[in-house]
Amino acid sequence: MSENEDKDKDDAETIDPAKIQRQLQDFFKDKFPGTVQTIITNVGANEDIEEPSAPQAENPRKSRVSEALGFGLTPAQVKSHLDRYVIGQDDAKRTLAVAVCDHYNHVRSAQESKDKAETIDYVKQNVILVGPTGVGKTYLIRTIAQLIGVPFVKADITKFSETGYVGGDVDDLVRELVRMADGDVELAEYGIIFLDEIDKIASATNLMGRDVSGRGVQTGLLKLLEETEVPVRGPNDITAQFQELMQVRRGKTGKRLINTRHILFVVSGAFTGLSEIIEKRLSERSVGFRSATDAAAQAARENIYAQVNTRDFVEYGFEPEFIGRLPIRVALRDLSEDDLFRILTTSEGSILKQHMENFRGYGIEVAFDDAALRAVSSRAIQEKTGARGLMTVLESSLRTFKFNLPGTTVKRLLIGQDAIDNPEKVLQVVQADTERCNLEFEVHRFVAEFARREGVRLALDEAAVRMAATVAKELHMGIPEYLETVFRGHADFLRHMITQSRVRELLVTPRILNRPEDGAVVWKSL
Repeated sequence: MSENEDKDKDDAETIDPAKIQRQLQDFFKDKFPGTVQTIITNVGANEDIEEPSAPQAENPRKSRVSEALGFGLTPAQVKSHLDRYVIGQDDAKRTLAVAVCDHYNHVRSAQESKDKAETIDYVKQNVILVGPTGVGKTYLIRTIAQLIGVPFVKADITKFSETGYVGGDVDDLVRELVRMADGDVELAEYGIIFLDEIDKIASATNLMGRDVSGRGVQTGLLKLLEETEVPVRGPNDITAQFQELMQVRRGKTGKRLINTRHILFVVSGAFTGLSEIIEKRLSERSVGFRSATDAAAQAARENIYAQVNTRDFVEYGFEPEFIGRLPIRVALRDLSEDDLFRILTTSEGSILKQHMENFRGYGIEVAFDDAALRAVSSRAIQEKTGARGLMTVLESSLRTFKFNLPGTTVKRLLIGQDAIDNPEKVLQVVQADTERCNLEFEVHRFVAEFARREGVRLALDEAAVRMAATVAKELHMGIPEYLETVFRGHADFLRHMITQSRVRELLVTPRILNRPEDGAVVWKSL
């Protein structure tokens, strides 16, 4: 080989796609300002998208795919898992659990027997979620994806256009799955794509809202919802094209297409105005709202989305071919005040954990009593944004404490109803009497733990709190430890008294602290 040939080979092997990308971008911006869109991606982000060469037992990607396809939970087990994170919506959780289990059982069967899969005419369990904002639509699907172990992509459908020049290309959704799968194309082919605001692409002729190339985007999604193959490299991704070229030169012919056959699509929207369409259809029947009793009509209206059918979606502005590829319809209802309270107190994803962690970052330990959480839930209902209203109310109420208390001597803070209703006033009390603030916090810590463990809620009056503080100090004990010694062994008696008294909590006075058995006399006299 000549010296010039060696030099040409070295130059070819040192081509920097990123450098060429920048040069092309500068050129187009200079010569054609505002007319050409160039897309920059992270260099090397997709370099690992290639067919694995190592044996399956040694390939981590194969193990990830096997783990995802090894999903073997029953629908009841899936719902039980969802119950830990999403409060209420039982019908929706049951429907989703069955749909997801059916889908991934079919996927596993198809992988185990290719010949058998080709003989089965399988209709994919794509899902459409209908319900108001903030009721848990996204949270449900994200939790399911995490449970299965497959990549999950969430996108707002309004950012896509028919052509992809003004907005995004719907094929980019599938490519995003590959990125979420760390470049593993095979794993991405079993992922979940969640499209929010799907009601915004209803046809403009229905006049239900603005048209974002609605009919065109619906058409673009049709091929993805069933089965098609999407190039791994986007047509406008110049860097990716150079990477593809370099891989070919190195003899690496990676997997270039992503098959959507087993990608599960879930779409959702608030569907403002759809309830009127459903009610109009139902009223046309001989037995409908007009002939029903007032109570029955009210119940039907509250569960109106559960009665939606294909005709309603088509009248709303969707193409029959599009809505037909979403066979699973899931209706979610508005959250009640009690639902919001349970979200705060029992959900593993409760927003309270975030606020507790925020205060902990300032060196302050914070706790919330039930009265405060009831007040938060009541105000959140008025926001009419579902569970998102909880964040709004909490942030507004706690902002005063987060701003003023860091750097002070206050290290423990109990948030009661007054702190939600009038934070400025409570702040003054806390700053003026830090010792009392700490005392209330310690008592609450015991009460909350005792209620969780024994199912009995106690309420110490002010005299009992002072007595507990005094005795605990004399015994060189913490207040929770002292109260634990007082009521240890009395749980059965206290539960019996709750039943007999028919109250939610038992009032604790100094007399009861001295002799818990005297509670039988005290509580009967109240």
